[in-house]
Amino acid sequence: MTSLEETAPFRTFILKVANRCNIDCDYCYVFNSKDQSWRHLPVRLGADVAREAGRRIGEHATAHGLLAVHVVLHGGEPLLAGRRHLAELLDAVREGVPAEVKVRFELQTNGTLLTQAWLDLFEKYGVVVGVSLDGPPTANDRHRLTHTGRSSSAAAVRGIELLRGRPHLFAGLLAVVDLANDPVEVHDYLASFEPPVIDFGLPHATHDDPPHRDNPNLPEYGLWMSRVYAAWLARPEHRHSIRMLEDIVALSSGVRGAVETLGLAPPTSVVIESDGTMEAVDTLRSVEEGASRLGLDVFQHSFDEASRHPKLLHRADGRAALAAKCQSCPLVEVCGGGYLPHRFSAAHGYRNPSVYCTDLEYLIRHVQDSLHVSGWDAYAPAAQTHESAEP
Repeated sequence: MTSLEETAPFRTFILKVANRCNIDCDYCYVFNSKDQSWRHLPVRLGADVAREAGRRIGEHATAHGLLAVHVVLHGGEPLLAGRRHLAELLDAVREGVPAEVKVRFELQTNGTLLTQAWLDLFEKYGVVVGVSLDGPPTANDRHRLTHTGRSSSAAAVRGIELLRGRPHLFAGLLAVVDLANDPVEVHDYLASFEPPVIDFGLPHATHDDPPHRDNPNLPEYGLWMSRVYAAWLARPEHRHSIRMLEDIVALSSGVRGAVETLGLAPPTSVVIESDGTMEAVDTLRSVEEGASRLGLDVFQHSFDEASRHPKLLHRADGRAALAAKCQSCPLVEVCGGGYLPHRFSAAHGYRNPSVYCTDLEYLIRHVQDSLHVSGWDAYAPAAQTHESAEP
């Protein structure tokens, strides 16, 4: 096993506060994937779990001299926990962390249940809020419908507009790429809400269950994101960050990125389920049943023990954990082999190039070439205003 000194401490703690959702996204890795463990977990994270998680977070922060930690309230749909219960959870977590350690709370929601009363609660506890939205109604409703098959767009937009009234609570928007949607239309629609950050995520896929492509001979996802890149830079009034694109620029310049989907820096997040069990990145649920489980929990184990778990050795191994093709690739410092779940195959585990290898190569080279041609002039206005979203 890797020693404590060789492992990076966790800095982001993802609490699954609700294990149900009021909409039914067909790509959801929690409810609509190979791993159906949510069926056997408590519907809500209990105050006893939150209290013990807070104590373990405080213990970890003290052991590693952390001045701040990031606690993300996640689900399912976290607002289904209810305001009174969520306030109890926030109090319980904060009690366990030493006063000198800053706790930065964030909540990721589909936005449909947001009200002024919820924002009052977030104001009190300093919770910033990210909203998932895939674009204008036609784009969003390809995948993000209610359980009765109705559109979720109008309700999500109402929630976003409430957040815009308190911009200091607005963390940004998260969208999943769909080749059927026009990238410029999606980008400009999301940008119209003036979010500080837009995160674009590639659909979760593996070599055994590859992503949809209209033409397998083209890097279609790379082409899609390159059009987003052009739209982002085309209008100097845009002040939002696009995390994937900013990370490509940063990593190409030798600067550490902010997300774990790119680069070779060890991820620093861990998941606490509603029953107190610890998990590796929960998007591994899209890979196979049990892929994210560590067999540890906050009642009996420390986060240092979790960081040394064999399933997390890729955090410390970096380049050595990658496929041979990736290790010799000139773009490996930027790509990092791609996001861990996207490397999986039953035959070779995670020692494969990403299923998005050609897309990432195209996009990285496209961004790098544009910067070389422009002498960074094209990116400079954005770089001056787009603040890093790393906690």
